[in-house]
Amino acid sequence: MKRYFALFAAVAASMALGSCKHTPPAGVAAEVNGQPITYDKLEKTYRTQYPQVPENANEDLVQSQKLELLGSLITNEIMLQRALRLGLQAVDADVDAELAKMKSPYTKEEFEKQLADRHMSLDDLKAQIRQKLTVDKLIAKEITSHITITDADVANFYNNNKASFNLAEPQVHLSQIMVTPVPDPNVRNLKGSKAQNEAEAKQKIGDLERRIKDRGEDFAMLATNFSEDTNTAPNGGDMGFIPESTLEKANPDLRRIVMSLQPGAVSPIIHTQDGYRILKLISKEPAGQRDLNDPRVQENIRENLRNSADQVLRNAYFEVARNLSKVENYLAESIVNNASKK
Repeated sequence: MKRYFALFAAVAASMALGSCKHTPPAGVAAEVNGQPITYDKLEKTYRTQYPQVPENANEDLVQSQKLELLGSLITNEIMLQRALRLGLQAVDADVDAELAKMKSPYTKEEFEKQLADRHMSLDDLKAQIRQKLTVDKLIAKEITSHITITDADVANFYNNNKASFNLAEPQVHLSQIMVTPVPDPNVRNLKGSKAQNEAEAKQKIGDLERRIKDRGEDFAMLATNFSEDTNTAPNGGDMGFIPESTLEKANPDLRRIVMSLQPGAVSPIIHTQDGYRILKLISKEPAGQRDLNDPRVQENIRENLRNSADQVLRNAYFEVARNLSKVENYLAESIVNNASKK
């Protein structure tokens, strides 16, 4: 950990030497094209994202979480600015419809408690919804609309992977997010996120569950960014098709949980010998050879190809947008500067 931070500090410091330094504006954690992201906003968002941080939480962990969260706020601000320049801002009707959808599972009292637990007002939630819907419109226009999966693409994928559509026994198609309590420098995910002990693992998996179930964040994106399984994280957590017998041998309770899910549903947190998992059931498939003309095969292939193309294009689009933006991360600079003085 110390070696990693030292390397990070050295790289960041060397980059800073080539740029013009100036005194950060008071109370500003970062700037995106001159638009400030204040420490007040960062703290408020942090309390919303991590509502149950223990009073004696490790200072380095809290700082790391804030850096990661600030990075997300920066990316979101870049996307939001691009969306507004293109006239894609979500209108009141969009916001009201999404708010009604979020309220529908709760009574008035339960919904207000949800907001209180997340340290949010109704106006805060509406602003968050408006920003998300605005960025969603940008993604739809700039990314999703450019993805086309042809019949030839589907046929080629089927012919190259025909054996995988011949199921010897009933199988389930799963995705997962895994968090382990054991320090492992070989863990790789897009955010470089790794729990170092049992307490951090519980905190992290709980935070991810809230982001999926409370905020409706994309499962595959969270898996790519945060899952600690090196085999599945790069593919959005996709585990492929797993025979029911394999689940039974691994853990009968795990099989019971998985088989109780409906396609598209997400499991509760599952504690296993190697850590914590959240599973998403993509589909259940009976035994036998699946023909290319089977609508389920067609849809499965199209979804896989579409998701793969979307993930690549989305990541590339974010990077290009960031390259074209002027970003000043004052919080990161302050951490590096303070470390060099020790």
